[in-house]
Amino acid sequence: MNERKVMAGRNQLRIIGGEWRGRRLQVVNQPGLRPTPDRVRETLFNWLAPVIAGSRCLDLFAGSGALGLEGASRGASRVTLVEKAGAAARQLHANIELLRAGDRLELVQTDALRFLAQPPAAPYDIVFLDPPFGRDWLARCLPPLAGPGWLTPGAYIYIEAEQALKPQALEALLPAGWTLLRSRQSGEVGYHLAAGLQTAPQAS
Repeated sequence: MNERKVMAGRNQLRIIGGEWRGRRLQVVNQPGLRPTPDRVRETLFNWLAPVIAGSRCLDLFAGSGALGLEGASRGASRVTLVEKAGAAARQLHANIELLRAGDRLELVQTDALRFLAQPPAAPYDIVFLDPPFGRDWLARCLPPLAGPGWLTPGAYIYIEAEQALKPQALEALLPAGWTLLRSRQSGEVGYHLAAGLQTAPQAS
């Protein structure tokens, strides 16, 4: 995965909407870290505008926290940020403290698959999936998310992937009953919005 400099200044992230609009936060200088660009985030949260307020969100590969922090700023009631890397997790913790948002932002330092191996405390309305490119993370993470307890009926799943993963190929990775709603490209990145089942899956 190519390293991308954060827009709005080296090693900084700018929140672009909501309660913390304009706040600049430090981002760890880590090879491969790809904070979602401002323009892509603006489009994504325009898509999610009708449903973000009061939602429970999961940012499964949090990294800089660009998606999860933006969601909280725009009214999500609870955001779980999952990040394995120690330096990135420490910076996320510092930013949560800076925003005084520990009541809305939960940081879990663990591997994404390990996190998905445990039942969630409550289902999520929105999931942000922006994994490292070229490592089959989507194929490994999407099936567990479709299991019982993870998503509310009709939950939205945002997926960021390498440009080479075309919408038709992404649709083939989606669990049965999920729908690919939107797909766009920005430079080397494809970004997509899917919807889960309209009814929650039942435990067998």
